[in-house]
Amino acid sequence: MTPKQVLELCKKREVKFVDLRFMDFPGLWQHTTCPVEELKEDSFVDGFGFDGSSIRGWQAINESDMLIVPVAETAMIDPFMSQTTMSIICDVKDPRTRKEYSRDPRSIARKCAAYLKKTGIGDTAYFGPELEFFIFDTVRYDQTVNAGYYFIDAFEGVWNRGKDEVANKGHKVRLKEGYFPVPPTDSDHELRSEMVTLLQEAAGIRIEAHHHEVATGGQAEIDMRFQELVRMADSVMVYKYILKNCAARHGKTVTFMPKPLFQDNGSGMHVHTSIWKEGKNTFAGTEYAGLSQQALWAIGGILKHSSSLLAFTNPTTNSYKRLVPGYEAPVNMVYSSSNRSAAIRIPMYSDRPESRRLEFRAPDSSCNPYLAFSAITMAMIDGIQNKLEPGTPVDKNLYDLEPSELATIPTAPASLEKALECLEADHQYLLAGDVFTPDVIHYWIRYKMDNEVDAIRMRPHPFEFCMYFDL
Repeated sequence: MTPKQVLELCKKREVKFVDLRFMDFPGLWQHTTCPVEELKEDSFVDGFGFDGSSIRGWQAINESDMLIVPVAETAMIDPFMSQTTMSIICDVKDPRTRKEYSRDPRSIARKCAAYLKKTGIGDTAYFGPELEFFIFDTVRYDQTVNAGYYFIDAFEGVWNRGKDEVANKGHKVRLKEGYFPVPPTDSDHELRSEMVTLLQEAAGIRIEAHHHEVATGGQAEIDMRFQELVRMADSVMVYKYILKNCAARHGKTVTFMPKPLFQDNGSGMHVHTSIWKEGKNTFAGTEYAGLSQQALWAIGGILKHSSSLLAFTNPTTNSYKRLVPGYEAPVNMVYSSSNRSAAIRIPMYSDRPESRRLEFRAPDSSCNPYLAFSAITMAMIDGIQNKLEPGTPVDKNLYDLEPSELATIPTAPASLEKALECLEADHQYLLAGDVFTPDVIHYWIRYKMDNEVDAIRMRPHPFEFCMYFDL
């Protein structure tokens, strides 16, 4: 849509409010709302002012004035508001220079898409993330000076098999046995279908499938059709918003936290990606698994930079509670066809050239999608430009290797702190084309260390009392 078409839609649908949404640095949507009369054609150029010092990881209080500039093509009627509301995703700009703000995640993604074209490697990077999530009925948590706890409950959780309740008919999901059961065991089928309807009809996001996932307690997956880098990052944010609000409407809650449950699988975000040029998939070829040499170099780039990449694709301390052996977690930094124990898999469902792609399985959906997709793209570009060979594919079940053989396989960082250290040591590839800036890298590391790594380090864990209280 153009700005003029947005205003015409507002009039046609009798819109009363415009909700202006933008992405903060760590990865949460923020918003401000104005009466529809305040939105004019000039607004799509002039923007709206806001206080950048109040947004996490952004401006100091003495340089706080910022602009949010609506992007007309992202406009949609919000399906959850009683007062007809149009939501529009915004870019963030500096009011003094009118340039894109270097720490605005969406602007970084736009620069990445432009840089890909400039290199001549391709016109478009396509992304198809598979977001996994949990649907819970009750969640409570707190941390005080003298207490720290969380409590999660879900109707279908295995821990409720013996619960004395009227609604207990025994259809509970066993640990690691939640993949593809039919109702009534799959108790969230109708809710997911409603989520899909809203995604397609209200947001125009094409959905390929939805299903229950492996874990007990309501783990699920809804798969979007692949889209261009920036548009897909926009869609991920709309996706999260719709799923969370749809669940809330039914008295439930959705979380994209990677590892909320002990002893069962965590939630990942397997990222399918390919680079196209002049309408053709440059990843299709005659090399291993039907890939091109360019695709193999792209794999080489991801594998070379994987430890630093994870600082953006797996950006929480909780991310690394998922990345442990034994729960289908892709901790082994190698590639293979059809092999889900490898960090990079080449799907083999189809022989069509347009279907050839890479699947990077390590990321999780706690990430900021603009930063994660951009970082992956920059790693692939670096691999292609420098012709980085990915080594020999590993077509074995990596979980069954002998210890001596497994010791030769590179693995993912074991903690967010380690991933951030790797990012500090290896980020030059991200600076190409001024896509990420030294300022962005510096403040990402600083923010994550000060506000997340140190925050966990300083607090006693409940299980430490189980292990150590009687010493």
